[in-house]
Amino acid sequence: MTEPLPPTRAYTRSEHLRALWPWLPLWLVFALVAIFSHGPMPMFSTRTLAVAWEMWTHNYWLVPHINGQPYSEKVPLLFWLIHAGWFVFGVTDIWPRVLEVLFGATQLVLITALSRRLFPERPWVARATPWMLLALTYAFLFGQQIMYEVLLACCVLSALLCLTPTARRAEPRWFLFALAVGAGLLSKGPVMFVHVAFPLLLGPLWNEYARANPKRWYGFGVLALLGGGAILLAWALPAGFSGGEAYRQRLFFTQTAGRVVKAFDHAQPPWWYLIYLPVLMFPFSAWPRATAALVMLRRPFSPGVRFLFCWLLPTFIVFSLISGKQAYYPLPEFGGGVMLIAAAISLLRERHPVAANHYALGTWPLAVGGFVIAVALFVLPGLVASGRITNVWLVDMAPYSRFFGVVFLLLGGLLLMRGRGETRRLAVAGLIGSLALNSLWTLGAWHRYDLAPAAAYLGQADAAGRPIGNLGPEYNGQYHFAGRLTHPLVRLNAMPGSNATDDDDAPVSDGMSLEDFARQHPEGLVVTYRNKPTPDDLRYALLVQPSRSTWLMIWNAPTLAALSAGRIAPEPVQPTLLYPPDYWRQRNVH
Repeated sequence: MTEPLPPTRAYTRSEHLRALWPWLPLWLVFALVAIFSHGPMPMFSTRTLAVAWEMWTHNYWLVPHINGQPYSEKVPLLFWLIHAGWFVFGVTDIWPRVLEVLFGATQLVLITALSRRLFPERPWVARATPWMLLALTYAFLFGQQIMYEVLLACCVLSALLCLTPTARRAEPRWFLFALAVGAGLLSKGPVMFVHVAFPLLLGPLWNEYARANPKRWYGFGVLALLGGGAILLAWALPAGFSGGEAYRQRLFFTQTAGRVVKAFDHAQPPWWYLIYLPVLMFPFSAWPRATAALVMLRRPFSPGVRFLFCWLLPTFIVFSLISGKQAYYPLPEFGGGVMLIAAAISLLRERHPVAANHYALGTWPLAVGGFVIAVALFVLPGLVASGRITNVWLVDMAPYSRFFGVVFLLLGGLLLMRGRGETRRLAVAGLIGSLALNSLWTLGAWHRYDLAPAAAYLGQADAAGRPIGNLGPEYNGQYHFAGRLTHPLVRLNAMPGSNATDDDDAPVSDGMSLEDFARQHPEGLVVTYRNKPTPDDLRYALLVQPSRSTWLMIWNAPTLAALSAGRIAPEPVQPTLLYPPDYWRQRNVH
């Protein structure tokens, strides 16, 4: 009797491709629907597109720019990838959004491959991990932003894959590890080292090859990190000299050191991530089975679990100690977090089968939450009509809320079901719930973020050679790509005692004064922001539209300067443009 032949590589590839079904196409459909349901989001997506647009239109291929100035906060890989698509498809916002969805799909494939490497003896972990990752509400919603973290997550997971052993090879692929580290450094900068350093430094705790060959492990590991750093320096050194002294100082010193030691932006206390962890891991943070599995996790730990501990725990501590914090900074670790939950559940089923299958640990709390949301969405229109709720965000969403109440009612019923496939049902419910929230927000609140009317107006003025000033918060490029602006907006100050703006973040000390701008540029325009339009605003402004919780206005510079100084302004030639034309709040401010 002959022994069976080992599976061919073609058969293995076929098995891997079948393993992508159906979660990968499901993710692609839901992510594409979500990201194309509205335009690019200010400030995240619009800022990224503005930088890519300025690099493109002014041929700044080496140094990112925003509003006419070198942009030291970000490195260029994402912009280069956007440019590559623009070379092929033309300059639109379609390719950057498709690119972001492709990053998300790649992240799911990579986390599946990594979980298969780490838990070869537990194939359920590899099957469950991508379902759980695609169901994370925060990760799904943030993944619709044209940002750097999902690309960084792909680089991090690629680097970790290069460290983990396969059935045929125990030694890491050091050259590929260096390339992945270099790509991560070009995606988000030196923070890439934080994401990958600890699995390398703690290699002997989880990797048999590292224990047997410590000199080779650390020697080649350090060389690989240096090689990745060399890739970053290959861009940073010429970019630093090209961008000038101020840009070079910020690029090499201020940005990284400022965020680590004493953040100049997004400063939070050390325990901040711990408080937000349940939000970041929702819906699995509200699943009793996941909590019980993590609590009951005991030794002996498999190499895969030890790897996850060596990766997640020290990385979490370092991010907690870094002064600057945002919820999306540890996004590359989200995949590791759900993999740890999947591994813990697998061990719980093996060691405590009765407890693992008990209904009390099921998804019923999430079902109850779905029912509560459904009831709230059903009663919202009545509360708005009676005047009991006047919050503008809820009022705007009330006309659409009952349809989504039906959605959450059905999701609650799905989560009450018992039997096999609980993890997949929870993942599908989480994905549908995330898309439902995104859709409700789009229908009810997108008009507050849609800067297309203002951007188009400013784009026409910029094309005609009219200077534009910004009087209010720091300009983040939100009009540049949508309006295809080719000139920077001038930062302006309000005069002392002026009523030109009542925004608390308006600049008061640096930039050109409004009076000087109006005198030097009588044909210029000025963008301002106000909590609520006044009768003079609706009479003299050229354009008024909502912008988040404030109102955005565009003015002729001499008109605004005259009103700010208490002088009589000339009568407007045309009536003020109000966007959206049928928006109910417009009627309230007349």
